[in-house]
Amino acid sequence: MHPIIIIGNGISGVTAARQIRKRQPKTPILLISGETDYHFSRTALMYVFMGHMNFKDIQPYEDHFWSDNKIDLLRAWVTKIDSPNNQIILQNDDKIEYSHLILAVGSTPNKFGWPGQDLIGAQGLYTKQDLDQMEERAKIAKHAVIVGGGLIGIEMAEMLVSRGIGVTFLVREKKFWGGVIPQEEAEMVERHIYEHHIDLRMGDELDAIHQGPDGGVAKITTKSGEEIPCEIVGLTAGVRPNIGWLKGTEALDMERGIMIDHHFRTSLPNVWSIGDCAQFRDPLPGRRPLEQVWYTGKMQATYLAENLCGTEKPYAPGIWWNSAKFLDIEYQTYGIVMPTPQEGEETFYWENQELKCSVRINFRSDTRAVTGVNVFGIRHRHQVWEQWITDEKPVEEVISELAAANFDPEFFKKHEAAVIELWNKEHPQSQVQATVKKGLFSKILTKINAFD
Repeated sequence: MHPIIIIGNGISGVTAARQIRKRQPKTPILLISGETDYHFSRTALMYVFMGHMNFKDIQPYEDHFWSDNKIDLLRAWVTKIDSPNNQIILQNDDKIEYSHLILAVGSTPNKFGWPGQDLIGAQGLYTKQDLDQMEERAKIAKHAVIVGGGLIGIEMAEMLVSRGIGVTFLVREKKFWGGVIPQEEAEMVERHIYEHHIDLRMGDELDAIHQGPDGGVAKITTKSGEEIPCEIVGLTAGVRPNIGWLKGTEALDMERGIMIDHHFRTSLPNVWSIGDCAQFRDPLPGRRPLEQVWYTGKMQATYLAENLCGTEKPYAPGIWWNSAKFLDIEYQTYGIVMPTPQEGEETFYWENQELKCSVRINFRSDTRAVTGVNVFGIRHRHQVWEQWITDEKPVEEVISELAAANFDPEFFKKHEAAVIELWNKEHPQSQVQATVKKGLFSKILTKINAFD
């Protein structure tokens, strides 16, 4: 029997292997990656660099886990798919036949043709190799320039500052992450970046990266003509699906990513795709064609396992959500919160500038149903907001019951009273009082237990 081959040992590939094994105890499974011997938590690379953890600490499974679960591992790079013969071809020209093939090959940093973008020291932060290169370059670095104002960029800035390396942060937009979050939240994040002694340059762009005597990065020039000496250039202007090696694969339908249906099938027979590299032909309402976040990769892998193992189960991920942090400000979002309210939508915003925390709630003008929330500096429960948004709960009821969403009610300062006070001031015709309806917490606990 030919194995199910999974290319990529990130969260999507590993979850697929585990979920298939649960459903098919005897089917051979081969997990291939050229990056590392074993799966690791990609989102924790920054903590290894900062000295909070060792690389071994970010490997969730013991080395014997794989043999115990009869999941074979191969450290190799795949260069080609030979679909007519149901086989893959490795870099050393070895060929391996498959019964099913799962492409979970992730993403790669965007490069826009900047002169010098391939020099030593010009890099993203995505792979173990990226981490190793940054470790080496940091030994000589006095200053770094980061290009692009996304989540990886702010993580890289925090990493480098922790090593005493100066950072200039070039962001093309007028507001930090302005294409994703509203102006007030963007301004709060910008203030916080400045407070960490990071040289944030809004509306500034990279023009070229210049080589030094050692063959690596020595300086950059901006579009305005300024020269900035540096030894590291962080290329963090977003990512794109890692599909360049698949160009020319006959009959494989690709656009920005590998095109898939709601069951994760590609245009090739017995070939599937999940995670950062996969693009939905018909995105679900309120969802993006490319879902390049950790939790969706894990969720997609579970749905794929159901479908590959014979249960037709179309993707049903629920409401959109995400979480991250901007230095030491935590961020969560549930539902849809665009930079500006959409047609027929209103927004309510509360912020405590001193404590660097805020709550934004969007809701429909006609039905008053909540549509999304942004929370900065406060932790809220996923299950609570999912229930409120799914049930189209009126905003007045949500604000009155806001304490139910508080994830840290015991050890952190409570803000619900201040939020309610501002709501009542801005909405005198729809005054609310703090309440928690009977039975709400039991419903929440039921959902949490079911999720676990």
